Amino acid sequence: MATGLNVRTFFEGSWHSQDKYVMKAADHGSWLGSSVFDGARYVDGVAPDLKAHCDRVNHSAESMMITPTVSSEEMVDIIMDGIKKYNSGQAIYIRPMYWAIEGGDLAIVPKKGVTGFAICLEDIPMADPNLAATLTTTSFRRPVLEDNVVNAKAGCLYPNNARMLAEARSKGFSNALVGDIMGNVAETATANIFIVKDGEVFTPIPNGTFLAGITRNRHISNLKADGYKVHEKVISFKDVSEADEVFMSGNMMKVTPVKAFNDTNYQNGPITKRTRELYWDWAKSG
Repeated sequence: MATGLNVRTFFEGSWHSQDKYVMKAADHGSWLGSSVFDGARYVDGVAPDLKAHCDRVNHSAESMMITPTVSSEEMVDIIMDGIKKYNSGQAIYIRPMYWAIEGGDLAIVPKKGVTGFAICLEDIPMADPNLAATLTTTSFRRPVLEDNVVNAKAGCLYPNNARMLAEARSKGFSNALVGDIMGNVAETATANIFIVKDGEVFTPIPNGTFLAGITRNRHISNLKADGYKVHEKVISFKDVSEADEVFMSGNMMKVTPVKAFNDTNYQNGPITKRTRELYWDWAKSG
């Protein structure tokens, strides 16, 4: 089921004006979960970091032992051709994806070179910049590379995210702040996390339990160029409780202010707002 409206699907060499069926019941991806995807955005005539997202879906495929079949450059060309089918004012979510079709050894390991590929475009508006999230803790944690494919943006990781979200929402919060294997803050169930304290910005250091996102990295670069001190370090849940501002970073909405973590409340503060301004200034500068 699509998240947005006006879905278009690129599959088997052409664009289709619907949410087209692309997987068969016997495909490896259907019954063994060998699928990867990435997400990018087209907003106000720009598609920020589109090639980087296409690069990452190819890296994710390799991490899942799926053979990538489309170069990043080709992917960008296909996506931009598909975007022409929308009105210029529509905000489009872009999702390229791969899945294995056949298994090799005992049907478990994906067979090399036998790969499904599709791109899904959906009309999903950007959120109101003042719409803030509320966070709580969850009993579920991020996995590690030894027991899961945390170095890929893989579909099989998302049931764990769903458990986190469901638990948070059962407690009356919109998202979960998630710990890593050591009990330190990793990210939320859906996005990377930043905190602000005394005018400086902090975000969890990448430790192999979560994807340090493309948009996250862009925020770090933009903030440093604007003169802010940004630290990638181990962050505790206590650090979050004592922060002056908290915001989430993800491709879907770029910057989402956080107004509460359990009983602690925050304002949609100046550095959160500046991070959003810097992002769109950068995105529209090229």
